[in-house]
Order: sequence, then structure tokens, then C-alpha cells
Amino acid sequence: MSLKVYNTLGRKKVEFSPLKKGKVGMYVCGVTVYDYCHIGHARSALVFDMIYRYLKAKGFDTTYVRNFTDIDDKIINRAHGEGMDFREVSERFIEAFYEDMDALKVERPDVEPKATDHINDMIELVEGLVDRGHAYVVDGDVYFDVSSFPEYGKLSGRSVEEMRAGARIEVDDKKKNPLDFALWKASKPGEPAWDSPWGLGRPGWHIECSVMSMKYLGETLDIHGGGLDLIFPHHENEIAQSEAYTGRPFCLHWIHNGFVSVEGEKMSKSLGNVLLIRDMVQEYHPEVFRLFLLSTHYRSPIDFSRKALEEAREALNRLYRVLETVEEVGLPGGVGPTSEEGKGGARFFQEKVRSFYMAMDDDFNSALALARVFEGAREINRLLKESGETQEEKARVARIFMELVNGVREVFGILTLSPQDWFQGGAVKLSVPVEEIGRLIQERQEARKRRDWDRADTIRNELKAKGVLLEDTPKGTIWRLA
Repeated sequence: MSLKVYNTLGRKKVEFSPLKKGKVGMYVCGVTVYDYCHIGHARSALVFDMIYRYLKAKGFDTTYVRNFTDIDDKIINRAHGEGMDFREVSERFIEAFYEDMDALKVERPDVEPKATDHINDMIELVEGLVDRGHAYVVDGDVYFDVSSFPEYGKLSGRSVEEMRAGARIEVDDKKKNPLDFALWKASKPGEPAWDSPWGLGRPGWHIECSVMSMKYLGETLDIHGGGLDLIFPHHENEIAQSEAYTGRPFCLHWIHNGFVSVEGEKMSKSLGNVLLIRDMVQEYHPEVFRLFLLSTHYRSPIDFSRKALEEAREALNRLYRVLETVEEVGLPGGVGPTSEEGKGGARFFQEKVRSFYMAMDDDFNSALALARVFEGAREINRLLKESGETQEEKARVARIFMELVNGVREVFGILTLSPQDWFQGGAVKLSVPVEEIGRLIQERQEARKRRDWDRADTIRNELKAKGVLLEDTPKGTIWRLA
């Protein structure tokens, strides 16, 4: 099955067809670095991390570009408020961004350009638009003339009248048309500024992404991504200015991820429900976040709640318990791909492997792909615990199941730890130190030796209340998370 993607431009699924066979250029709008990242940023980062991983897994030579907007009104205002240079603010939050992305195990893009490193390129593009009659200059400001681009609105699917009525447009008497947007802004007193043919100033927001994407990926991108909120006006404006400048299609496939709400409400500072990545990873392991955010199709809205995260954590616990069972069976010949003909249980798991990749080929349907993984996990758990199957047959089906697990690791970045590391505190936040668990297990063993069953039961119950379960085995007492 060939890869199909939902293209916002046209609003339908299409067969993915990059400009150059076997190569993909993907650009995703990055963050404006004036504050710490929240879980909405986490969703976009993880969605396109998944897409990047999957494209590589399918054999595409993929170049992933994600920018930093490091000059902006919000950055300038924060710098003024804190009495520092705007660069200090942007660099501080770029560093914080990397800390958050590393905590979520997000792969670094191939190129991560900063807007301020491309000012001259932006000036060149704006000059070209002025020369071609698509932009005009007023008192040091340069505006794109929307009326000069007849296809304006083709991404959002709205007419100019609808966009004018529904958009929040800054009142500016300098504009010929309310929908015209700034390509270059004349500097105000105390603001950062760069010299240009129109005087001192700085770039508008939209021009940044056109310049940085085309500089590293060429005039036509294969994929341009971002959140739904960027469709209008940001991406609409990118198309207009880019295609007006080059005369070529700007992007072949537009991909947008859905919104994140919190307990049914829009996330906003006014409601006090903005949840920062750096705070949440103190409570939940990054694999829990990855599973939670990728268990919903990327285009659908997703509602954040701690209940949902707890369910994701328990789901991961179940998967790691299955991996623990697989380890106990053993995998003669390793866990690599197998060409064994399917029969019985083996056929079931071969079908799960196929359906996993079929789901991903259908517009990166991570929700369906993960459902196939859990179906496989339930079946392998049943088969491995049955007494009727031979050890050889168990090892054979387990080896095929591990093909599914390896796909999950490669594409979703979960199940990357050993079961021992996951269950014994290396990965999961514990309410009791590992050393204390060991001490209590030893004390319980001593109590059992002297037949002090009450004390032994008390210790078991104390640990259970803290989310730690004890299991007595022929090899001794082991523990795991509840």
C-alpha cells in the first residue's frame, strides 16, 4: 500500500508524491521563543517527530527543517520587561525548548534555522515582491498586496470576503486592503532593527518561514506542517508571498495537527490551565506522554487530563509486562525480521505487522496502528502462557510479535527500555526510593522466616499503597509497579 496523506490544500487524502522520487523535504513551523513550551507545543513536536520517523522507516531520504522565530513583539516586550537584550531572551528559551524536547525524546530536525540569521535573505525576497508589483512601501513599512494574488484563500478554503469578516486584523490606515499583511516593519524607538532599502526595521512574521523553508528545501516543499491555528493567516500568507515570488507551487502537501484542550476547556493563561512540558515530565515518563498524544489521530482534537495520562501509563505497563513474558520465553535466533510462513498463531501476528504499517500508510493513523499493537500484545500474552504450545512454536510467534514491537520503537519512540528498567524505577516515577523497596523486601523475608505473617502482610500492603506490587517466585521476591 502506498502512503496517503490528508492534504489541507484540497481537503482530501491524496497519494503522497514528493517532488523527487525517494527524497522528502519537510518544513514545520517552530516556536516563538519568548516563554516555556506547553503541552500544545508537545503535540505538534511529537506528531511531526512521528511523521519524520515513519518517512525514514519507509526509506525516504528525508530532510526535516524546523525554525525558531527569535524576533517578535512578544520577545521584544519580554526583553523590555526584564531589562535585557532580546537575544538573551530568545537564547534562554531556545535552550529551554531543547531541554523540553530532549525530555520527550524528540529527534532533532536536520536543520533548525533562526529568523535573525536570515535577515538579508528576507530583504531580498521582499525586494523581489516589490519589483514584481506584489508589495508596496508606506513610510518604511512594506505590505503584501493580497489583491495581486488571485488564489489567496485556497488553503483555508475561504473567500476574501469571509476572511475579511472573520479575521482579527490589526487596524492600519497604511494598508490598501485590510487583509494586506506586513512583510517588513519600520522600527520603533528602542526596538531591534536592521538596515534595509526602506530604512531601519525588522521582518514580518510570515516572511520568515517562506525564506527559511525555501533556502533549505528549494522553491517547492514536499511537506509543510504545523497546528490547525496556523492555516489562516500564517500559512495562507506564506503561500501568497512565496508563489508570487517564484511563480511555482510552494508546497505539495500541507499537514496540520489538531488542537489540545485541558479537561474540556481551551488552554489559556486567563483560565490558568496552561500546562508546561517541564512540569508534566516531573510527574510522567516521556513514553507515557508519547503514547497519550499519539493514541489519537494527529488531525483530531485531543483532551488532556491526568486520568488519560494514568490510563496511558497503565497501558504501557501492560505492554512492558508482555515484553517481560517474551523475555522469559526466549527468542532463539534473535528478534530480527522473520520470513517464516504464517500458520496458526504465526499468521495472526504476521497480519498484525502488516496492518500496523497499513494503518500508518493511511495518513499516519497512529491510533489504529497502536490498536493493532495492543491486539497483538493480548494474543501473545495468551499464547505464551498456554501449556499446549511447544517452546519452539512460542519462540516463533514471539519473534514475529517482536517485529511489531520494533516498528513501535522506531516510529513512536516507546517500548525503548527493558522491562526491568521500566518496572524497577529506571523509567517510572516512584513514590518510594528503590533502596527503600529493597530494604522492605528484605525485612519482609526475615519476618516470613520467623513466621511473623502480620508484619509480612503489613509490608506488602504498605508497598501496594505506594503503587509497588510484590510477587513471590521460586527465585525469590520480585517487585513491579501496580
